[in-house]
Amino acid sequence: MTGSARSGGLAWPSLIEGTLVRRYKRFLADVRLRNGRQVTAHCPNSGSMKACCEPGRPVYLSKSDNPRRRLKYTWEMIAMPSSLVGVNALAPNRLVKQSVIAGEIPCLTGYETVRSEVRYGVNSRIDLLLENLRGERCFIEVKNCTLVERGAAYFPDAVTARGSKHLVELQAQLRLGHRAVNFFLIQRMDAKIFRPADHIDPGYGKELRKAARNGLEIVAYDVRLDLNRIMLNGPVPCEL
Repeated sequence: MTGSARSGGLAWPSLIEGTLVRRYKRFLADVRLRNGRQVTAHCPNSGSMKACCEPGRPVYLSKSDNPRRRLKYTWEMIAMPSSLVGVNALAPNRLVKQSVIAGEIPCLTGYETVRSEVRYGVNSRIDLLLENLRGERCFIEVKNCTLVERGAAYFPDAVTARGSKHLVELQAQLRLGHRAVNFFLIQRMDAKIFRPADHIDPGYGKELRKAARNGLEIVAYDVRLDLNRIMLNGPVPCEL
């Protein structure tokens, strides 16, 4: 891994502007394009998207020319009053991986290999597994965070049994002597601090604090994003 090259972030595909009509069935969104035509777009986000799916807001879609796709449009971003917000939940894993490889995250340097979606635990896959020549391993679970209230970023935005399961499995890796990190990628630019969303899922917050006491590292970063690309910005203080 090289630590000197800048990653440059992830470039968006060509974006099409529209207005959000509604988001429904989790993975569907109706959008009215600027020419007045209404289309149904894929919403690549399984969360509640609380505070970033307000009808009437400007949204930005990409369009695929893959003839096998049923839905040609993908919802990428929404413009909220205080920030653009990245909707695509696939972006955080890609951005964090690219930034680790480029040496842009100081607490995650010193590893020669980085792999994605590696099986571990009980029927789970770790988002990123870092390894060095000494055989040391770092397990990284990347979480997409889009909920910001009064300057505080919160995760999760809905009750998440899956998220709590990941915390349990990361603690099992800690007991085996490995390093474990929960990396919260805040896909917006208006957060001053990160907190677990106890008002939404108190069980997750409790397990996160327990995991932190057991050695889990909690890392949060925000982004810089515009209509061209999304880039890692800098660390956001975490308050547990």
